[in-house]
Amino acid sequence: MSLLTATWRLVAASLSLLAVLASPAWPAGEPGRFDHYVLTLSWSPTYCETAAQADPGQCDRARPFAFVVHGLWPQYERGWPEFCRKPAPFVPEPVLRGMLDIMPSRGLVLHQWRKHGTCSGLDANAYFGTVRRAFGEVTIPPQFRHLDTYRSVSPDDVEAAFRAANPGLAANMIAVDCDGRRLTEVKICLDRRLDFAPCAEVDRRACRASRIVMPPTRGG
Repeated sequence: MSLLTATWRLVAASLSLLAVLASPAWPAGEPGRFDHYVLTLSWSPTYCETAAQADPGQCDRARPFAFVVHGLWPQYERGWPEFCRKPAPFVPEPVLRGMLDIMPSRGLVLHQWRKHGTCSGLDANAYFGTVRRAFGEVTIPPQFRHLDTYRSVSPDDVEAAFRAANPGLAANMIAVDCDGRRLTEVKICLDRRLDFAPCAEVDRRACRASRIVMPPTRGG
C-alpha cells in the first residue's frame, strides 16, 4: 500500500467517525423520538415589515401583534427532525381556528404541523394543545407587549428581560435571533414536561449583532 493510499484511508476513516459523532441520538424523522422542544416566538412587526408577501391575517393594522408563536419544534441535542409523516394527517378546522390568537396565520399553523408537529408523536389536537401550554409557560416581558416606536436594543437586553420575567430560565436555555438589523425571534428551550431546559446548540446560533432594532407593533 502506498503512503498516499494509506493517508487517504485514514482521512476517510476520520471523516466517517466525525459523521457518526455529529449524528443525532435518535433516528432522523421518527415521530416522537427527540430530545427536547424549542418554543420559537416571532416578533410579528419584523415579519410584517420584511416579508415579501406578509399574511394579512397577521399584519392587518387592526391586529397589533407583538410576540407570537412561530412554532414548537422537536429537537435533537444536535440537529432536528422534520416532515416526519408524509402526507401529514389532517388538521381539523376547529383546531386550526383555535390557534389563530397566538399563531395568527392559517398558513403558518398548517406549515408548522407538517414540518414540526408530525415529529412530536402527537395528533394535531394534542400537538397544538401542547403548543398553547408551552406558550402559557413563558411570560412575555411587559416592555415587549406593545411598542409605539422603533426601539434599539441589544440581544443581551432582550435575553435579560425574558430571564427576569421567567424565574428558572438560564442563559443557556434561550437564544435571541436577528436578521442582522432587526430582532426576528426569541427561542426558548423546554423539556418534554415543558420545563425550561438547556440547549447548547440553539444557544450557539444566537444573534451576534451588538445592537438590533425592534419595529413597532402595528395599529392598536
